Formats: sequence, structure tokens, C-alpha cells
Amino acid sequence: MHEIALHDVAFSYGSQTIFEDINFTAYAGEFVCLLGPSGCGKSTLLRLLAGLGQPSSGRLTLDGSPITGPGLDRGVVFQDYSLFPWMTTGQNVVLALNQAFPGNSKAEQAETAQAYLEMVGLTDVFHKLPGALSGGMRQRAAIARAFAINSPVLLMDEPFGALDAITRARLQDLLLQLWQHNSAERKTVFFVTHDVEEAILLADRVVVMGVNPGSVRSVLEVDIPRPRRRQELYSDPAFAELRHKLIRELNADVLEKLNHGRTVQSAGEAI
Repeated sequence: MHEIALHDVAFSYGSQTIFEDINFTAYAGEFVCLLGPSGCGKSTLLRLLAGLGQPSSGRLTLDGSPITGPGLDRGVVFQDYSLFPWMTTGQNVVLALNQAFPGNSKAEQAETAQAYLEMVGLTDVFHKLPGALSGGMRQRAAIARAFAINSPVLLMDEPFGALDAITRARLQDLLLQLWQHNSAERKTVFFVTHDVEEAILLADRVVVMGVNPGSVRSVLEVDIPRPRRRQELYSDPAFAELRHKLIRELNADVLEKLNHGRTVQSAGEAI
């Protein structure tokens, strides 16, 4: 099923509460974007889903079983590419394949790695070190590695945040192509972003998080048919309406603080 559920999840770092009362379920094959300002706990929450930490309270489950550590049932793509610099690009992918499919021969793993690198447009990089690749190429290699191990769940932490606009758009389109490639076995995706337009382009649903402490402010459906073509999307009235709603939700914390400040100031003046 590949369904991920978060039940009353909270996380604190020392005396500071990063987020609390997180309740949400991502259904099998669903593309979910976590959208929110810096400091709301998006990346921390994704690390917990990856099993790289444990919540202070609450439960995270995959198909009803607790998430207690990393596993091959969850592929992870970080913002910083996470490729071993001393290994070639192909070896980075083969290493993951060796963990996922230890029974396959070295030749089979190399062939699979090459096939997935070609799928993301990296035909001649198998024997190149990551340092010889551009940022966009390294990120494509990280995506190829995540798809090659064929995990049913894909966790992505602002993977395109540091890229230029053209490379970012190309990788967004590539990700959607890979995700939509097999509708019968579509991966469940959690994608962290702070970009409203990126969230609308990619997601089935957008989870908007607030700050101080982090919490789920709202969950909005992206009721725009797929495939979503970028040129047509931006002129779609439904896109403009949803973009307005998401921006309003993102700014809600700031507006509430401003209104609270005005109330306190008015009360002080009255006294």
C-alpha cells in the first residue's frame, strides 16, 4: 500500500519545540508537498520519515508499521546531492543497488545503474567523479539512484532549491515523468519546498506548515488535471486561485503576529 501516517507527532531540540501536533496521512501513490517558511520543521520532519531521528512524541508509520530507522522502503534525495565524492557517479548508484538487490551480479547492477542514469539524461557520466559534474547533473544522479533502488516511498528535501531556474524546471518535469511512468506502481512522494508554484506543479495535495512552533496550518487539494504543462498552468484561473490561497496561508503567521502587536499596542495606549 505504501501509506505513510503521522499521528500527533512532535519534535523538540533541547527546550525548543520545533513542531507539534502533526497529523496527516499520505496515501499510496500520492505526491505530497510540504510547504512552509524556513524554521517550521519541514526538513526535520522529512528526516524523521527517513528514520534518521525519532519524534519526541507521537508515531510515524508506513503501512501501519512504526518507522524506527532507515530502510530501503524509503528512497531519500537531499538538497546537497549526497554523492560520495571519491566514488564515480556510476559507483554511487551501484552501491545503492548492491544494498537493495544483493543477489544481483555486478554486471546486472552496473547495467541497471547505467540505464537509470540514461533515463535522467546522464549518458556518459558513469566513470566520472561527482566533482566533474554540474550541480544539476549531480542532482539528476541522486534522483537516478533513488529511482534505481525502486523504493515505494520517495522523500525529497528541497532537491532543486540551489539550482538555476532553467535546470530547476527541467528536473521538475523529469521528476514528474518518472513518477507518472508507471501508474499501477506509482511511488508515494513527500517533497519539501518553500516554493508555492513548485508545490502546485508537482503535488496532489499541499501541506502548509506554520511556525513557532511548527504545525499543520492547512491541507489543500491541487484539483488541476495531469499532466500539467507549465505554459498552460500559469494562465489557468484554478492555478491563480490556489496560488493565492497558499500565499495567504503562508503569510497567516506574520499577519497574526502583526494583528496581535497592534492589539497589544492599542491596549497599552488605552491604559
